[in-house]
Amino acid sequence: MKLLLVEDSHRLRETVQRGLEAEGLTVDAAADGAEGRSFLKTYDYDLLVLDLMLPRVDGITLLRELAHRTKRPRVIVLSARDQVEDRIEALHAGADDYLVKPFSFDELMARLHALARRPAEALLPQIRLGGLELDMRSHTARADGKPLTLTPREFALLSLLMRHRGRVFSRAEILERIAGSDTTASDRSIEVLVFGLRRKLEEALGSSLVETRRGAGYLLP
Repeated sequence: MKLLLVEDSHRLRETVQRGLEAEGLTVDAAADGAEGRSFLKTYDYDLLVLDLMLPRVDGITLLRELAHRTKRPRVIVLSARDQVEDRIEALHAGADDYLVKPFSFDELMARLHALARRPAEALLPQIRLGGLELDMRSHTARADGKPLTLTPREFALLSLLMRHRGRVFSRAEILERIAGSDTTASDRSIEVLVFGLRRKLEEALGSSLVETRRGAGYLLP
């Protein structure tokens, strides 16, 4: 698989590039956002490992530019920015995963392998289920053709459940997917999140849709 690494730290960029190549990946490396943009315009990549705080062109800008492409690489963000709001901004801009620095190289590889295994439909710009429609580029939702106002976390949760219809997600998995593994958020916050989403779906569609599997988690059946 072909991967682009965009990281302004020379030492980290070289270390990660060597490790990725040792794992059998073909790797191009860029030292700033403008160089990364040039690579992305010239070549097709399967995976992109992207820092956010880059010289010349920042990582969020690159993510938003990629969101308008029909074909784009799957993106994992590497960043020292560890606030929940930073993760949410990156995921909404088009990142598929988020890993906080400092990180384990083994974990990076595990996450890259997980991204590579994702079905192609997970990257579609629009997701539909019955009367629900999510636009992943504009991060807007519609219910029976009418706008559905969701918070960033509600949108992230609904898109997760719609992409993986029939799969049960535990509270811990939901926390990891929408807030990152280092979050201080609690199981209780996920209960509140699900409650709010259900209420909005009930008002818009007449059905809350999201089911609870006692002791297991939540799903869209």
